[in-house]
Amino acid sequence: MSALRIAFMGTPDFSVPVLGELLAAGHEVVAVYSQPPRKAGRGMEEKKSPVHLFAEENGIKVRTPRSLKDAAEQEAFAALDLDVAVVVAYGLILPQAVLDAPRLGCLNLHASLLPRWRGAAPIQRAIMAGDAETGVMVMQMEAGLDTGPVLLAEHVPIGPEETAGSLHDALSRRGADLMVRALAALSRGTLEATPQADEGVTYAHKIEKTEARIDWQRPARELDAHIRGLTPFPGAFFEMARKGKSERVKVLRARPVENPSSGKGEPGTVLEGLTIACGAGALQLLEVQRAGKGAVSAEEFLRGFPLQKGERLA
Repeated sequence: MSALRIAFMGTPDFSVPVLGELLAAGHEVVAVYSQPPRKAGRGMEEKKSPVHLFAEENGIKVRTPRSLKDAAEQEAFAALDLDVAVVVAYGLILPQAVLDAPRLGCLNLHASLLPRWRGAAPIQRAIMAGDAETGVMVMQMEAGLDTGPVLLAEHVPIGPEETAGSLHDALSRRGADLMVRALAALSRGTLEATPQADEGVTYAHKIEKTEARIDWQRPARELDAHIRGLTPFPGAFFEMARKGKSERVKVLRARPVENPSSGKGEPGTVLEGLTIACGAGALQLLEVQRAGKGAVSAEEFLRGFPLQKGERLA
């Protein structure tokens, strides 16, 4: 395999294994682009992105422009004299001048089976929708949002207990290997592009905070998928009244119960222990977390916060 002259463009943890595999494969990564450091934590100190930190550890120059629309930034990018740019969850729009600068264009790794789940949150949306499988795809970038032709793909099943966190890690590892294979084929001139289908297009819109509240009116199976899709972040939650105050509780693991032995009740009603009536069936909560506290099992939670049968959760 011929080593390629590459700029890597990425920001979160998901992107780091891909950069690591490109370096291990012997490619010449001449620059890394990442989102600018953000203020975070109690002290609101500026924090570098995971990709930024990894690149510095490996002695690679990091660039953090706030936009690539500026002509000077585009000229600086073109001056890198790249074979290809590899883009993985970068977070900035690439203008056409940037897309056209590398000799072989820009390749993007996307965590879904396109055209399903184009956009910002494909991992979470696939689980929340109850999809049986998802995957990773390498595509040739163009001006549209995740619309470019697909170059390589790998399908990944979504297990019944899969969370956004576990699927994120699995797709990141698979994607790293897939990108290395794509670049090897690219350097040999054997990479074939397949246009995306016109049918089946869906958009993975950014997760909104308002989606995190559990709606007990929904069927238990849908809520199970919803909770898994929001674990570990931002975390699905309910509220319960204690000592005149509303206590917020995140649900980290749950199990749908089609015909609960403890009977039926209005949605949001405690049937027994931490088994809660839903619009259809019930949800047995297995692991929960109070605000500011650590995760605990249902049994441990109930020792400190016993719930009465018939109590309503919000």
